[in-house]
Amino acid sequence: MVESTSRVASAWKRETTMIRGLFTAASGMIAEQLMVDTISNNLANVNTTGFKRQRVDFQDLLYQTLRQAGSEVAAGFEVPSGIQVGHGTRPVATRQIFTVGNFQNTENPLDLAIDADGFFEILMPDGTTSYTRDGSFQRSSEGTLVTGDGYPLQPQIQIPSDAVSITVGQDGQVFVRVDGEAEPQNLGQILLARFINPAGLEKVGRNLFVETAASGAPITGVPGEEGRGRIIQGFLEFSNVQVVEELVNLIIAQRAYEVNARTIQTTDEMLQEANNLRR
Repeated sequence: MVESTSRVASAWKRETTMIRGLFTAASGMIAEQLMVDTISNNLANVNTTGFKRQRVDFQDLLYQTLRQAGSEVAAGFEVPSGIQVGHGTRPVATRQIFTVGNFQNTENPLDLAIDADGFFEILMPDGTTSYTRDGSFQRSSEGTLVTGDGYPLQPQIQIPSDAVSITVGQDGQVFVRVDGEAEPQNLGQILLARFINPAGLEKVGRNLFVETAASGAPITGVPGEEGRGRIIQGFLEFSNVQVVEELVNLIIAQRAYEVNARTIQTTDEMLQEANNLRR
């Protein structure tokens, strides 16, 4: 009877441990699913102007200490290392990588690229300001430089209807030459915004970012000064997604997902064996 009770207690202990293994492996599958979702979004936006890829950061979860390192087992004797069992992983952040993408020459005078750090400021319909790396600007019916969605660049630049050429300097100065006039007109200056922590910006779609407490307040100024990039006219910045790198990461995520699924299957088989011991 004592032997039978001992066997049941031992089987129950193994069963409890295996149930923990099920949840641990499940946390890995959930984490890898987010990894695949993020990679899918990166690949979907490989041709999106000014898009910045995201990377998933993970961290391990709570550890259960079964034996404390340094605990005393006898007078004057200490355990050199302990026993800890982890409970899986979780995603802690989807970090935005703001490396500069490749440039393409479009020969369109309203296409602008930033060769380093910085964002164009965009005025939203509700009066707030958004930020973008997408410099594919167009003219509205009133001649104002706007995004593809019609949101005006801030400060606003209005181009005359009789302008025959548009020149944007690397410092953001905008000049136009009007038909019949020899001297170009200065229409104003495009400013760029920098952030102490651009990874803290929130993506809101339409190639736009908004300020958050994590990003800090925008530091607006002249392009090419105080760490801001220069403006390159007639070029567009493509996405910084590297297709080969994303495909490699996709394979790694898929294999990790399969391994965790296999762990759940193996744990289930061990749990079944433990249940059979009680019969």
